[in-house]
Amino acid sequence: MKTDFIKYQAQTSPYPLGMEVSHAIGSYIYDVNNKKYLDFVAGVSACTLGHQPARVNQAIKDQLDKYSHVMVYGEYSQSPAVEYCKLLASHLPAPLDKTYMVNSGTEAIEGALKLARRVTGRSQLISCHNAYHGNTMGSLSVMGFEERKQVFRPLIPDVDFITFNNEADLERITTKTAGVLLETIQGGAGFIQPENDFLEKVKARCTAVGALLILDEIQPGFGRTGKLFGFQNYNVVPDILVMGKGMGSGMPVGAFTASSEMMDLLSDNPKLGHITTFGGHPVIASACLATLQELTKTELMNQALEKEKLFRSLLVHPLIKEVRGKGLMLAAMTETADITNEVILKCQDKGLILFWLLFEGCAIRITPPLTISNQEIEEGCTIIKQVMDEILAST
Repeated sequence: MKTDFIKYQAQTSPYPLGMEVSHAIGSYIYDVNNKKYLDFVAGVSACTLGHQPARVNQAIKDQLDKYSHVMVYGEYSQSPAVEYCKLLASHLPAPLDKTYMVNSGTEAIEGALKLARRVTGRSQLISCHNAYHGNTMGSLSVMGFEERKQVFRPLIPDVDFITFNNEADLERITTKTAGVLLETIQGGAGFIQPENDFLEKVKARCTAVGALLILDEIQPGFGRTGKLFGFQNYNVVPDILVMGKGMGSGMPVGAFTASSEMMDLLSDNPKLGHITTFGGHPVIASACLATLQELTKTELMNQALEKEKLFRSLLVHPLIKEVRGKGLMLAAMTETADITNEVILKCQDKGLILFWLLFEGCAIRITPPLTISNQEIEEGCTIIKQVMDEILAST
């Protein structure tokens, strides 16, 4: 299978990990030799409720027995998407009350950027250095990492960049700005949290000049930071909220939410201002609904903060400089990218899945399912420290 994987499936890097997956359940993935791997990555923050969550699986099966795709998005009333959007609105602050469902996080970013221009009648978009918002052309244009986008230029024009947590840069947000797009917690840059009320100050500046604040919650969203969305930790409400990844417990989905007044602009002048064939797909929406119900009816979100404390108490080692992030969106920082690479690869050999961040080479990604147990956290952290002990002993 691995040979065919390399031969027939387009790759994203020269050296993919290439694990031959057999099945997955709970916090574990199994390869074709039935070796089990404790999953500290959760499909890069996507498998919110672990692998094969019973409630989500049942919702998918029940919907498949009723109907699958029947019409392009926005024409027919289909209960899974309607129920999901209604439940989501009930857990969001005003004026975030209308949601457009799409197929991925990057598509949701595209829709949000279009909406900002449509609402304001302006063209300038502002993002952050070292930001990552997806890889389609609009999302790539607001990526703050030149090395990954230079060969694809020219990208969309009138994009400027500021530095996350740098208040002096807020003067660059002006009456020419349509929208300011920020990750609530910078992901690829190293799980960097906002400091000194930075998000509040950005929102105040946006309000003062008539720009919109767009918050990218594709990674922090759906309970990972102890709240349904990360922005709820920082006393700010975005004008446009973007989500994806953990929204559907591993199913491909994204969405953006804003006020009804704003979202209704996409339906007229021009009509079909944003369209998608499979957005709001009833099977996917059923998975999203079951996920949101599980998160809002259990203690999983509160437990994420307690599990963070456990991780921080255990991840103490001479090779770990600090642990960044919040809840179950954590990054253990080492001195060098070489150490990080060695830890990740050797831990996989020992049955623990870790991963990298996009731009910060010294970071070890730790984003397990919210359902991970304390015992599994202890098990994984023991493997990490064993590997680090071996690295120290060999130097």
